[in-house]
Formats: sequence, structure tokens, C-alpha cells
Amino acid sequence: FGNTCYCNSVLQALYFCRPFREKVLAYKVQPRKKESLLTCLSDLFNSIATQKKKVGVIPPKKFISRLRKENELFDNYMQQDAHEFLNYLLNTIADLLQEEKKQEKQNGKLQNGSIESEGGDKTDLTWVHEIFQGTLTNETRCLNCEAVR
Repeated sequence: FGNTCYCNSVLQALYFCRPFREKVLAYKVQPRKKESLLTCLSDLFNSIATQKKKVGVIPPKKFISRLRKENELFDNYMQQDAHEFLNYLLNTIADLLQEEKKQEKQNGKLQNGSIESEGGDKTDLTWVHEIFQGTLTNETRCLNCEAVR
């Protein structure tokens, strides 16, 4: 697959984040219309969860292929930064979930004829926000005097 260790390390960390894994696996059972990064991630997590062996390798071919189609930054065989990939993946999934929520509201509005306020769609929180919300801080500590900067 090229240099995909940045992707593999993030996927492994997210798989072992139980709340995230459970939401991604639950997404698998929902009906969906088109392939996305989240559907590919769901398929990958499902393959891991349902494999019979306790150890083994499951190549993320479909996920990597979708990632390369969706973002030209990852459409090469160069090494990438895992932290940047994590941010991209979580933001992409959150945006996709927000768009789905918006579509559901529009479909619901058309079906029952009521008119709802469309303001604040971007502020609708998703399960990605619920799991990973918080403040990111970086700290640099001197190895000699332990001063923090």
C-alpha cells in the first residue's frame, strides 16, 4: 500500500477506543446510499470484529483506496503525519454525520410539512464530538530542569 503506517497506527488506536468502535460498528447496520470514508471504516472495523482468529492481518485496501480518492494529500506513497491524518479523519466523519443529520431533517420537514429553523446545522454535535470533545494542549518540558514552556 506504500507508506501507510501513519494510517495503520491511527486505525488501530481508534479501533481500541471502545466508544468510537461501537459507534462505527453500529453505523454498519444502518442503510446507506453511497460509499464514504465512514462506510469503509465501518466495513474494516466489522472485518476485524468478526474475524475468527485472535491474531492476524486485515489489509485496509478499501479504506486506503477511498482515502486516496477523497483527499489528494494522501494520494501518494509518501509518509504522512499520523496526527494530521487523525484530525482529517475525525473531521471528515463528523462532517459526514452532520450532513446526514441535515438531510434527515430536510426529509422529515418535507414529509410532515412543518418548517423548522435551519440555523445552527454546523453546530449540531455528533457522536464524534461527544467522544473527542475537549481542549488539546501541548506541553514542552525541559529534561534537565523540568521547566514547562
